[in-house]
Amino acid sequence: MHSVQETLAELVRVYEAAVSTLKADIAAFIKDGTLPPSDRRADRLWSYPELRVTYEGQEHGSASSRAFGRLPGRGTYVTTVTRPHLFADYLAEQLALLEQEYVINVSVVRSAQEIPFPYVLDGLAIGAVTPAELAAHFPTTELAMIGDEIADAIDRNAPGDPLPLALFDGLRTDFSLARLAHYTGTSVEHCQQYILFTNYHRYVDEFVDWAGKQVGQNDYIALSGAGGLYLDTPTDNARARLSDTAWRRHQMPAYHLIREDRSGITLVNIGVGPSNAKTITDHLAVLRPEAWLMIGHCGGLRESQRIGDYVLAHAYLRDDHVLDPVLPPEIPLPAIAEVQQALAEAAESVSGTGGADLKKRMRTGTIVTTDDRNWELRYTHSARRFSQSRAIGIDMESATISAQGFRFRVPYGTLLCVSDKPLHGELKLPGQANRFYEEAIGAHLAIGVRTCELLRDQGARLHSRKLRAFIEPPFR
Repeated sequence: MHSVQETLAELVRVYEAAVSTLKADIAAFIKDGTLPPSDRRADRLWSYPELRVTYEGQEHGSASSRAFGRLPGRGTYVTTVTRPHLFADYLAEQLALLEQEYVINVSVVRSAQEIPFPYVLDGLAIGAVTPAELAAHFPTTELAMIGDEIADAIDRNAPGDPLPLALFDGLRTDFSLARLAHYTGTSVEHCQQYILFTNYHRYVDEFVDWAGKQVGQNDYIALSGAGGLYLDTPTDNARARLSDTAWRRHQMPAYHLIREDRSGITLVNIGVGPSNAKTITDHLAVLRPEAWLMIGHCGGLRESQRIGDYVLAHAYLRDDHVLDPVLPPEIPLPAIAEVQQALAEAAESVSGTGGADLKKRMRTGTIVTTDDRNWELRYTHSARRFSQSRAIGIDMESATISAQGFRFRVPYGTLLCVSDKPLHGELKLPGQANRFYEEAIGAHLAIGVRTCELLRDQGARLHSRKLRAFIEPPFR
């Protein structure tokens, strides 16, 4: 049995050899039409490394109560791995947890799963060669082989097949890493483990200004962002460095306050709507973040609420519809106690109030997430449904993000800020909206950031059993 570090080194060796071979063969084909040697596929020389864990039922001691890092039974557990350097800390942690409790054999082999050529083209100019010509001789993306069956508890294994070791294999992960770079305009290496989502650009301005001043403090080493933003020294008024072209080039720009161990904070402006919320979380999930939180604004549904009040979601009325085929709306989304407590503690800390005074500014209850931006035009129907659900706020992203967290086993939470009260005559008009944004965004963002810091201090306790199905892959 190899040590964890030896296993990681072997993953790197097999992966880099496969990428190097594939790139060299593609370069030769582009240069003069040289066809790849016939043994490439037979010998699996273009394939992802496969990580295999074999367990015969023997334990070192009593089983842990941890929600992950558990082997449900005897067998061989496998997953393919891409970019092992990027996932080295995660892989090392997960393997170490298994080795602490179980007698296992860990090995690395070349898998039958080939690396699609689009994922190795960096630095290669294909000239007049078309993608179709490359696909005729090299492995390409086969969508039928990419999916979320493991996360969605759909069993694709035949009797006797190895069991899944992780939620995402190499193909699914590479697919998402490529999409992340496209959507966010930043390097996936810069993505951090604590993620804030927002639905308005002014949160970006506040975050970048704050984050620019944090560089060099509390182990933060740099601020990276869409459009080429990169600051590695403390910077005042960092928003002045933001690129005006980021919005034109990137659909959901991201900004990363980086720590060496990736335990920093990422802010993603996902824009408006459940489709964007699903898209970005589909892809960020492969990075196995520790938590993600929604900190956008919402419509207040209660007459007693005021513009600028906070809404801490304890439940969701899911009218977003985007996930209905894979996670039907009748499936409840449990509140994650550790996240709820951190959000409440952060709100108390930032606002300087607590108890009854804090309750004047922060309501807890159900959030409606809708896919209809003009739901107000169906006022009579909407008002009755919202009253029946006892909802206190409405937005277009929060339930989607939380449902995706539940689906992909990423702790989630929502703290929104009331920007208007459409059922009570306070519509989001330009002047009123500007006053709300100026007064509320800074404090709201500070609560989100403080929550991330509190969650980071909790470590593994954050990962609740509420997120685990009856039978789970061993890796978190």
